[in-house]
Amino acid sequence: MTDRAITLRQARTNNLANLDLDVPRNQLVVFVGRSGSGKSSLVFDTIAAEAGFQLNETFPPFARNRLPKWARPEVEHIDGLTPVIVIDQRRIGGNARSTVGTVTDTWTYLRLLFSRLSDPYVGESTRFSFNDPSGMCPTCSGLGEVVVSAIDRFLDLDKSLAEGAIRLPGFGPGKYWYAQYADIGSFAIDTPLRDWSEGEREALLYGGRAAAELGRKLPKDYEGVVERFERIYLHTADNLSERKQAAIQKFTRSDTCPECDGDRLAKPSRTATVRGRTIGELARWEVTELLEFVRGIDEPAVVPVVSALTARLQAMVTIGLGYLALARATTSLSGGESQRIKTVKQLGSSLTELTYVVDEPTVGLHPTDVESMIALLEQLRDSGNSVLVVEHDPAVMRHADQIIEVGPGAGVAGGRVVFQGSYDELRAAETPTGRALRRPGRSGDDGVRRPDGEMVVANAVRNNLQDVTVRIPRGVMTVLTGVAGSGKSSLAAELVAQHAAVVIDQKAVGTSRRSTPVTYTGIAPAIRKLFAQSNDVPVAMFSANSAGACPECRGLGVLHTDLAFMEGQEVVCPACGGRRFSPESLTYRVNGYSIADVDDLTIEQAITELPDAGIARGLQQLAAVGLGYLRLGQSLNTLSGGECQRVKIAKELRVAEGETTYVLDEPTTGLHLDDIETLQAVLDRLVGHGHSVVVVEHNLEVIRRADWLIDLGPGPGRHGGTVLFEGRPGDYLDRGTPTSRALAAESVAV
Repeated sequence: MTDRAITLRQARTNNLANLDLDVPRNQLVVFVGRSGSGKSSLVFDTIAAEAGFQLNETFPPFARNRLPKWARPEVEHIDGLTPVIVIDQRRIGGNARSTVGTVTDTWTYLRLLFSRLSDPYVGESTRFSFNDPSGMCPTCSGLGEVVVSAIDRFLDLDKSLAEGAIRLPGFGPGKYWYAQYADIGSFAIDTPLRDWSEGEREALLYGGRAAAELGRKLPKDYEGVVERFERIYLHTADNLSERKQAAIQKFTRSDTCPECDGDRLAKPSRTATVRGRTIGELARWEVTELLEFVRGIDEPAVVPVVSALTARLQAMVTIGLGYLALARATTSLSGGESQRIKTVKQLGSSLTELTYVVDEPTVGLHPTDVESMIALLEQLRDSGNSVLVVEHDPAVMRHADQIIEVGPGAGVAGGRVVFQGSYDELRAAETPTGRALRRPGRSGDDGVRRPDGEMVVANAVRNNLQDVTVRIPRGVMTVLTGVAGSGKSSLAAELVAQHAAVVIDQKAVGTSRRSTPVTYTGIAPAIRKLFAQSNDVPVAMFSANSAGACPECRGLGVLHTDLAFMEGQEVVCPACGGRRFSPESLTYRVNGYSIADVDDLTIEQAITELPDAGIARGLQQLAAVGLGYLRLGQSLNTLSGGECQRVKIAKELRVAEGETTYVLDEPTTGLHLDDIETLQAVLDRLVGHGHSVVVVEHNLEVIRRADWLIDLGPGPGRHGGTVLFEGRPGDYLDRGTPTSRALAAESVAV
């Protein structure tokens, strides 16, 4: 290899097996392999981690303590690194002030445009910022929303005051505020509120004029329930207790700000216009519409601003985000949308010789949008950067300058480089990915399954759905397809709202360093009970979170030392050697294994080694989704995204009772082609047991093997929300829609 390469020797991070590798720089390199094979350990936990760590080391300790923390990888030698930028699938999140406009910097350019051209003239661009005191609406402080009392939740009309009709904490019988209403002689405390007059209920809630109109003598200091609640809970400046926070969450709601109507800005800024449009109006337009508007602005004084704003908006359209609006809160974005926005942000950078590490950039993309993402990755490479991509999509592999496959299997069976070369060479290789690429596709018409009734989703208008009514067959697998933003997830949400269903979505698995596959799926208590019964000791003795914990590290297996302004140091606990359990708990055995030994077993080993049929059945659910190689005590924090999603699926499958409807949100996320086969087998088995499976999916293999297809579109946002097709996938090859064209092209390819 030339010196323009990232050189690794003896990499041992997670499951990497003393891996040696030279990764070419300034190329688009795609890393492939089965889920859990070690791709992320190599790219993120070794290359990106070491580059980030070394860059942080160039800063003084005070600054380092405020930079993102990087755990140094286990590797003998690594060279040829450049500064790294990680573009992952974690949601952008942010706070209530973070929007698509602010996070992409498009709002900054739009503010600048208005500060130069607005009529009437308002002033500097900060006057159009809802995060600056000079620009924010004084009523909502730039949030666009205000917290108001949810008065409809305050009263239980079927109860009397004596029975606790006022639901608010502190207002019930015997509570502090109860006497202020029950003991004043103005209300019938034993009569259900439903039998009160409207005026009486108004007086109870609002006091003031409503109380005066009631014509009864009330105490001079009388406060209605609403006024008292808002004074106690909403108009206090002290730090709110958990009890008060819980009451606020339960008895208030967010409403659009009555002054700015959600525009977030002060009156001068929200009423100023450019070409007859306010900045608030433009923020609510879809990016595609906004782009056309901005292109029409030709004043010479703002040419640079228009050029910069147009370039950023065009990049969002190109990457498939043209249906978003700049006012959209970042907290509402999916993982795929967040990742694409992060990619757009990098396109404006003039820095070169960076290393971009990208995690499955095609997640959430319709096949017709994948080419646009590939073009952006190539643009980053052509700007003089190295682009390292973890991906399972063959379309991305075909555009790679080089492909590196890690494997051959997962967990301890992976961690080695089994291929390095071109796409054509990979197709001929005897590796898991090579064989999967050569495997002929299977038609969705194989083995026709007959539905057993239907579920009607009627008159759905959620988000962009346009009064949609569909019939979803029971007892078979239905896929919901369409371009990103077409309404698939909205239709799935309507199905769940109108019919009982188990949802397996893409929300992160709630993990801590103590959380493992068996604790998350609920199998751990049965294992602890087995040890307790076999040794006649309390169950708590076999919990690292309870009596069985090592007294030195409290069941964590490591000790952490705070080094003030330097990075904290974490070492393996010398008392338990990282095994987490107390010496006494380790003396008890089942089939020759201590509780810590069981943590080191793989799921497949534990199925045969632990003498309990119930435990075996629970573990078999994990093995059935292709996770048999995981250790029982492996922290969920170490699992890949695809592995975490399958742990969630296994948990839901374990608790299924009776005929159930499952709604899955892109379950192929993070899955290798072989693992998709495993997942398909699980879904087929669910259908075979009489369950109904509804899948939101872009993967063409899953779509073709479905029994029923519902395609939404034709475009995203306001251009979607209608049903384009309902029927068998095999009948949808000549309709001219994005999904139909993709299916037709795939059928030709296979």
